[in-house]
Amino acid sequence: MQTLTEKQVNAYSPLALAFLGDSVYECMMRSRILGSANMPNAKLHNLTIRRVCAEYQSAAVDVILPMLTEQEQTVLRRGRNATGNTVPKHADVQTYRRATALECLFGYLHLLGRQDRLEELFAPIWNMELPTEE
Repeated sequence: MQTLTEKQVNAYSPLALAFLGDSVYECMMRSRILGSANMPNAKLHNLTIRRVCAEYQSAAVDVILPMLTEQEQTVLRRGRNATGNTVPKHADVQTYRRATALECLFGYLHLLGRQDRLEELFAPIWNMELPTEE
């Protein structure tokens, strides 16, 4: 998809941005995990699942919030306040909405072609403590 203008990107619903942002975030995470070590597929999958879950993404919002511009904070709020998404059994509503907000921001930046900004925000997320396995 070509880079869009801010006006074009803002025409998308927050859930549409989150739909795209989910895959952008997961692709970035998978690429970073794969680049960190060559390991069996099952271990790659396990590490990915632990970093793309709603709880991890919700915690990531707290980490990047001080780094966000006013416009990025607005996008994050739009994503958090989006309605119509169902909450999975393993996450509470607040956690899931915050994860959706992060995905919305990632979709927004991707459509704007702001890969540099995505990488800048992703770095501290990658450096977060990995949740323990259950």
